[in-house]
Amino acid sequence: MLELRNVTKTVGAAEHIRDVSLTLQHGSLNVLLGPTLSGKTSLMRLMAGLDVPTSGSVWFDGQNVTGMPVQQRKIAMVYQQFINYPAMTVYENIASPLRVAGTDQAKIDKEVRNAAALLKLTPYLDRTPLSLSGGQQQRTALARAIVKNASLVLLDEPLANLDYKLREELRAELPKIFAAAGTIFVYATTEPHEALLLGGNTATLSEGRITQFGPTIDVFRKPIDLVTAKTFADPPLNTIVLAKKGQDFLLEGGVKLPVPAELSGIADANYTIGFQPHHLSLERPNAAAVPVRAKVTITEITGSESFIHLDFADARWVMLTHGIRDFEPDAEIEVFIDPRHIMVFDGNGSAVAASKLAA
Repeated sequence: MLELRNVTKTVGAAEHIRDVSLTLQHGSLNVLLGPTLSGKTSLMRLMAGLDVPTSGSVWFDGQNVTGMPVQQRKIAMVYQQFINYPAMTVYENIASPLRVAGTDQAKIDKEVRNAAALLKLTPYLDRTPLSLSGGQQQRTALARAIVKNASLVLLDEPLANLDYKLREELRAELPKIFAAAGTIFVYATTEPHEALLLGGNTATLSEGRITQFGPTIDVFRKPIDLVTAKTFADPPLNTIVLAKKGQDFLLEGGVKLPVPAELSGIADANYTIGFQPHHLSLERPNAAAVPVRAKVTITEITGSESFIHLDFADARWVMLTHGIRDFEPDAEIEVFIDPRHIMVFDGNGSAVAASKLAA
């Protein structure tokens, strides 16, 4: 078990990590999700022992390892920018941690060839990394992490340089590989859909702090605050500030959006309403959906999907819809909001729960 206890890391006047406490179990997959400069790499470096926290402590299986050099820990780390030994063949690059550990040649050969087969490197085992493509070099670095049999594996956006098909295959296979070994598996990404594909647990990061940690699907569906909800949305979360009066939120033009039944007792006040782009639709999804008129600013067609950017009142929204939808800029269209899928946040940005009832 890896524990971070009230860990803070400052560099000069800059606070890279702020009072983070986190517990990760053996055999678990844990995603660090956040935008660039949110603290993902800084947090991984503290987990690995590459950096020492300014305050707080790092524990592994009940032992305080704060300040213990990375060389004394059973850790493997793979970065987006791959690192290989240029003078060694791919085979020897993959085998290097096993040779350092004194593993016998028969086991080295078996482990190397298994990892190479998984990562489609078998034809390149006799070549040197500089003769490979960038994706092949990254796969070599991943294979080396796989054979190391580390207690903690840290992957910092490791699939960004791979082609789409292999990236999707590895997203499915890597968690199984490390979980089977009882490894603590930590995977950093800026992409919410990648966190959802990987599953496991997710910690959302913002400005060096963890805003929420738990089962990935729970963090996505039930964010505890607006910052977490925005971190876990791509395209960006649609939001608007609305006044609640009685059993409705009041939209522009006299349109009323029903308050979710479980929140019917919250006080009349201003709230921020949030909903995902795929919960805004061109066709009425159910009888409860509310129609509003919005102006198209731009349409992005990807082939199977279209992203329609909209202006509504003072809000800018994005709608994700299936198929090709080609609207002209400034066209006014009717779209539907499903009140069953809205998230409600108070003036402090905290999610409003059913327990926050009016006095």
